Amino acid sequence: MPWIQLKITTTGQQADTLSDALTESGAVSVTFQDTHDVPVYEPLPGETRLWGDTDVIGLYDAATDMATVVDVLKAHPLLGADFSYKIEQLEDKDWEREWMDNFHPMRFGERLWICPSWRPVPDARSGPGFRYRHAPDHRAVPAMA
Repeated sequence: MPWIQLKITTTGQQADTLSDALTESGAVSVTFQDTHDVPVYEPLPGETRLWGDTDVIGLYDAATDMATVVDVLKAHPLLGADFSYKIEQLEDKDWEREWMDNFHPMRFGERLWICPSWRPVPDARSGPGFRYRHAPDHRAVPAMA
């Protein structure tokens, strides 16, 4: 089933409020994405950190009247009548498999490779027991290498 994506760029402080507005306007899901590709590392327990500039992306059913959605959002106090947005049609894909394309084997040190189970293992020239298929977090792995 195709989808419609509505993207609004905002600040990290306003992202939660706009997420609620997109949900109330009929979005079936809302995603936060970094506008400038600046990493946010491990937050403290209970802390939610977002980027300075955050894209708030609402996903709508293809049958949704986006003109009505935009009119509803124009009335929101954070946006106003002149807010900037981008609407894009997303073609249907096998979403369960789509995310797998972004995960590749990662090398740490000279002997340690972390490989997704669906990817071939690189020629690591390691002996038995040196293949580990799951890592808790790739930033913690250099200490193991």
